Amino acid sequence: MFDISSHKKAGSVKEAISLLKENPDAKLIAGGTDVLIKLREGKKQFSHLVDIHGLKELNFIKKDGDNTIVIGSGTVFSQVIESDIINTHIPMLVDAAQSVGGPQIRNIATIGGNICNGVTSADSASPLFALNAVVSVKGSKGSRDIPIADFYLGPGKVDLKHGDVLTAIKISSENHDHAFGCYYKYAMRNAMDIATIGCAVNLKTKNGRLQDYRIAFGVAGPVPMRCPRAENMARGQALSSRLIEDISQAVTKEVTPRTSWRASREFRLNIITELAKRATIKALKRAGEELP
Repeated sequence: MFDISSHKKAGSVKEAISLLKENPDAKLIAGGTDVLIKLREGKKQFSHLVDIHGLKELNFIKKDGDNTIVIGSGTVFSQVIESDIINTHIPMLVDAAQSVGGPQIRNIATIGGNICNGVTSADSASPLFALNAVVSVKGSKGSRDIPIADFYLGPGKVDLKHGDVLTAIKISSENHDHAFGCYYKYAMRNAMDIATIGCAVNLKTKNGRLQDYRIAFGVAGPVPMRCPRAENMARGQALSSRLIEDISQAVTKEVTPRTSWRASREFRLNIITELAKRATIKALKRAGEELP
């Protein structure tokens, strides 16, 4: 049985912020797929809950006037998968959403909760890194926008102060328009398993060359991470099998995977090399490109 001392349902983001400020021990719960596991493990710091699940102001996917795609933090992964906007403009995020748990989990787990958990294995994190996403946070002192790379502060830690609520995730037109991406997840089981390595690629091509290239990994370091040196090396290069090989080798110089009970560092490096190739090739195919 879960040891829950208090559970208060918020009727709005404003009320959630107020309830959090009233109780310094309170934590937010949205889908609960991570929080309830921690409660089951007996972690007392999650025994006071402020529930924001189902808030309409956090559950949406839309395009703003400047073509920015905005995803409410309370949007569940099944909604991401079914969204025409996401399927048309960011299919990489559909790849990631489809790899999250099973159907029951995807129907309850929220994209905001997935990144607020702060773990490097979160399936939505590396695609959002490759998309240069910005997260919107509201608190008692107002609102602020944070680049997702700055949102992650360390293992299991994100830039949320007590009383803060993540409200939305934004991807500007510069980062999704005429861009093509892919997310690959390697796990020990085919379904419902935490990623051993996750890899996201987002790219643009022009005249047979990589006009822009981004690659991000989960479980390749203490937080999700990009590989800027490999990206800079790839930009402007002619498309070729040699380039794909060079990228796959270059990323291994920047990642810092560790050995754990799930996999050794050496095994993870092999997977990183392979996923860099697969994700890049799949993204190029989505861009309508074929390697010479």
